[in-house]
Amino acid sequence: MEYNPITVTDLNKYIKNKIDGDEMLNNVLVKGEISNFKNHYTGHMYFTLKDENSLIKCVMFKSYTTHLSFMPKDGMKVMVLGSVAVFERDGVYQIYAKAMKEDGLGSLYTAYEELKKKLEQEGLFAESHKKKIPFMPKTIGVLTSNTGAVIRDIINVSTRRNPGVHIRLYPVPVQGPGAAEKIAEGIKFMNENKLADVLIIGRGGGSLEDLWPFNEEIVARAIYDSELPIISAVGHETDFTIADFVADLRAPTPSAAAELAVANIEDVRETLKLYNNRYKVALKKKIELLRLSYEKCMARPAYKNPTQKINEQYMVIDMKVKALQNSMMLKLKEAKTSFYLQYMGKEISTEEITQKVHEAWKTLGKNVDEIKTLNVYLKPEEAAAYYVINEETTGKVAI
Repeated sequence: MEYNPITVTDLNKYIKNKIDGDEMLNNVLVKGEISNFKNHYTGHMYFTLKDENSLIKCVMFKSYTTHLSFMPKDGMKVMVLGSVAVFERDGVYQIYAKAMKEDGLGSLYTAYEELKKKLEQEGLFAESHKKKIPFMPKTIGVLTSNTGAVIRDIINVSTRRNPGVHIRLYPVPVQGPGAAEKIAEGIKFMNENKLADVLIIGRGGGSLEDLWPFNEEIVARAIYDSELPIISAVGHETDFTIADFVADLRAPTPSAAAELAVANIEDVRETLKLYNNRYKVALKKKIELLRLSYEKCMARPAYKNPTQKINEQYMVIDMKVKALQNSMMLKLKEAKTSFYLQYMGKEISTEEITQKVHEAWKTLGKNVDEIKTLNVYLKPEEAAAYYVINEETTGKVAI
C-alpha cells in the first residue's frame, strides 16, 4: 500500500476538524483542580485543569472572565464549561472555557488553610514574636537553590547597595520531595553556627505545588524557632505561603528581600552627612548663644571691676565695726563704776583720790581741762598716792 505524505499543517487541520465536529466536545463540563493559573494583563486567563491521573490545558478569554463571580486560584476545585479544540499552530488541544464555578477547594489548598489556622492559633504568626531586621548586617545568609535567578538577583542587588556586605549561600532544593526538610535543616544549621546576621529564604514564582515546601509545618516551626531574623521571599508578590506569615518580615520578591536586608550605603552616607550638617548648625547656634550670654554677663559692673564690690563691702563692714566700737565705748562711759581702796581700817574711793589730785593741780595754777593723761600710784604703807600728769608733772597727795 502506498501512502501519500501530508504536511504537519494538514494533519493538525484534520484533527481540528474532527474534534470540532464532535458534538460532545463542543459543549463539555469538566471538573478538576486548577494549577499553573495565570491572569494575563490582557484579561485572558490561562491554567491547567487536573485530577489524580491526567491534566489538560485551558484558556478563558476576557469576554468570559468578566462574568466570573470569583477569582480562580491554584488548588481550587472547579467545574469548567467549554469546548475542546485544537490550537492548530502548536498541535495541542485544550479547553476553551466559557463558564466556571467553584467545586470546593483542592486538597492542597485545604491543607494550606488548615495548617495556617492551626499555626495562627498557636501564636506562630504573632507580631510580638517577630524580630527586628538589623540595620546594616555584615553577613546575609541565603537559603535557596544554588542555580537559577534568585541567588543572582540577591547578590546583584545586595552588592550594588553595599559592596562590603558578605553573602553566604546555603543551597537547598526549593521544590519537590524532601525540600521542606532540607530548608528546615539549613535554618537550624545557620543558627547553630551563627553564620549570618539575617537570613533570606526564598525562590521564584511557581504553582501551588511548586511553592508547597514553604507551606510545610516543619519549615514554619524552623522559622519560628530561629534566633536569627528571617526574611521570607517566596514566589511573586501575589503568592503567600505559610513561611511568609511566620517570618519576621515578608518580601514580595527575592530582589525586594535583598533591598530590605541591605541598607543602601549611599543613602546611609547622605543621612550621616545630613545629620553632620545639622549638628554643625546646632553647635554653631549654641556657641553663639553662649557667646552672647558671656558678653552680657561681662557687661555688668560686677564683672568689669570685680574688686569694687568687695571693697564696698569692706567699707560697710568697717563702718559697722566703728559704730559698734563707739556704741560699746558709750555704754562703758554711761556705766558708773567705782573702785575703793581699803587699808588699815580705812577706805577711800578712786573718785576721792582723783579729786585730791585735781585740787593739787589747781594749786599749781592749772586748769583741770588741761589734764590729758593721769597715772596714779597708791602706796597704802605711806598713806599716800603719787601721780604723773600729762607724763611730766609729778606729785603726791595724802590718802
